[in-house]
Amino acid sequence: MTALATPPRPATRSGSPRAIRLKPRSIAAIAAVSLAGVVAFGWPLLVDPGTTFSHSTDAPLLFSLLMPLLLAVVLAEISEGGLDVKAIAMLGVLSAIGAALRPVGAGTAGLETVFFLLILGGRVFGAGFGFVLGATTLFASALITGGVGPWLPFQMLGAAWVGLGAGLLPPLRGKAEIALLAAYGAVAGLLYGVCLNLMFWPFTTGLDGELSFVAGAPLTDNLQRFLVYSLATSLGWDIGRAITNIALVSLTGTVVLRTLRRAARKAAFEAPVEFTPAAHGTTRPAGSDMRG
Repeated sequence: MTALATPPRPATRSGSPRAIRLKPRSIAAIAAVSLAGVVAFGWPLLVDPGTTFSHSTDAPLLFSLLMPLLLAVVLAEISEGGLDVKAIAMLGVLSAIGAALRPVGAGTAGLETVFFLLILGGRVFGAGFGFVLGATTLFASALITGGVGPWLPFQMLGAAWVGLGAGLLPPLRGKAEIALLAAYGAVAGLLYGVCLNLMFWPFTTGLDGELSFVAGAPLTDNLQRFLVYSLATSLGWDIGRAITNIALVSLTGTVVLRTLRRAARKAAFEAPVEFTPAAHGTTRPAGSDMRG
């Protein structure tokens, strides 16, 4: 057998080898599930007030059933696009670490310690890896903490977007890169909270008219209510999440990025080895004896 190295895999925007190659079908699948996710999160603000759909709060339940199927399609497409054994091993390790980190903060006052790892992992290994890492980490964490429920697919997709976006950031190195990732962590932390608010908002009861969702109301009215609801109920938690991301990326980013990039080089994602049969007619080494 002779070993031949295949052509190098493309590098990410950060210059690191890409652990998961996204082919056109994979990109199309991510785009489709992301579009479905936008509708799933924002349906109260998107549907026509005159439709029957707008007068039913069963819509989030419907989307919570559809989202796992859509995520499964995306993961299958990404796997077909180049999820090899080394990428699976790296994904398993980082997902396990993220699942263990999440209960540390437990969301108390917005101190969620898992998102900085999604950001740094997506930054080093690429957008496709970041998308899968976000989804699998939140899923594993839910199994550990007993957080499985209709909200889980929405959390998985929101975390997947966080990892995806980190892999799409422009290439920078040094202090500029850390500043970029910290700023991204702050924005991502706030937007993640907004998305989850949209998911919970229609189910929230016991609120006055200025905060509650009104089925069939005009877009401007519900948007105003949603903004007031977010400011009154979750802004403190969202700011806490953003500050946590800034602090963890700033304090650990340099070391973690260096460690992950070293692991990426050792894993040699950019040069997978394939074995081919040796050419016929090769001579046997001198002194060898087939008789044992």
